[in-house]
Amino acid sequence: MTEHVRAVQPEPDMVQLLTPEGQRVEHPDYPLDITDEQIAALYRDLVLVRRIDTEAIALQRQGELGLWASLLGQEAAQVGAGRALRKHDMAFPTYREHGVAWCRDVDPMSLLGLFRGTNLGGFNPHEHNFNMYTIVIGAQTLHATGYAMGVVRDGAVGTGDPERDTAVLAFFGDGASSQGDVNEAFVFAAAGNLPVVFFCQNNQWAISEPVTTQSRVPLYKRASGFGFPGMRIDGNDVLASLAVTRKALDDARNAQGPTLIEAFTYRMNPHTTNDDTRRYRLGSEAETWKLKDPIARVKAYLLREAKISADFFTDLEQESKRLAEHIRAGCRALPDPTPESVFEHVHVDMPNELREQRDDFAAFVSSIEEVSA
Repeated sequence: MTEHVRAVQPEPDMVQLLTPEGQRVEHPDYPLDITDEQIAALYRDLVLVRRIDTEAIALQRQGELGLWASLLGQEAAQVGAGRALRKHDMAFPTYREHGVAWCRDVDPMSLLGLFRGTNLGGFNPHEHNFNMYTIVIGAQTLHATGYAMGVVRDGAVGTGDPERDTAVLAFFGDGASSQGDVNEAFVFAAAGNLPVVFFCQNNQWAISEPVTTQSRVPLYKRASGFGFPGMRIDGNDVLASLAVTRKALDDARNAQGPTLIEAFTYRMNPHTTNDDTRRYRLGSEAETWKLKDPIARVKAYLLREAKISADFFTDLEQESKRLAEHIRAGCRALPDPTPESVFEHVHVDMPNELREQRDDFAAFVSSIEEVSA
């Protein structure tokens, strides 16, 4: 461990523990006791999560996936928050929290299957304590709030038993902050003093709409209107994300109620692989944010301060290549979804009306195939 440097925060109210240059700094409210080996482990997470993202984009371009929502630039926010969770906590993501899924030991094939259409995600809280992706913007915040209500009813909060007390972590973007679902979740969470942490990744763009058109105040300040604390972190700083989320989750488990964390970051890639950022963003904007790359700053720290051996980086590169091979082979081995599969698993017992719709759709698809042949 190297000695921390006391430094002024980069912006008022923004928590930062690792500068873009890779220098450790302290924050009086969020001390972080972490070894260089643990920071190296976080760096491994960041690198491998970015590799998953890169491979998935390539597979979508090759026609293997119908769509992909990239997280490029947001790895630190997600990995820091994901590693702050305890095993029995519950996470509710949107559709680009690949870093959180990685921290919850979700097989990347499960994520690719969603975007290929070969699986429908499903809800199995006992497997990873990670609810699979939600496409409806902001809906997962209500799911998380409802789950937190259940935690309270089960008496699994504020007992002082770390193996029992449970927190819920809900992710959403700056665009979703304008949705009624998110604000309703805030109301219920505050009124019930629920053990839920709302984690907003403010990546500056709600598809093609900048955050400045949605809010006249920083997003984290909205929390005060609902009666619970909010804070902004440097979303490209994995240490800040870890420390602040860990503190907020601890407060939730100790019956201190909800918290809003705004991770101030940037979406380096388009909203999805079907988006074209050239229609609404200046290229210079992304170039500026490249200087704040979440992976580069951790590597700079490890090389300059931690004196991590070169073998660590060499071994990680090889692990990254093996992961990429696993993803490419695994994705191509996934079955092709049938058109009528979208009707499956909607109900335990399929209603007759839905069955008729499925059969009509299957007949329509078949007629098109016959004409094409």
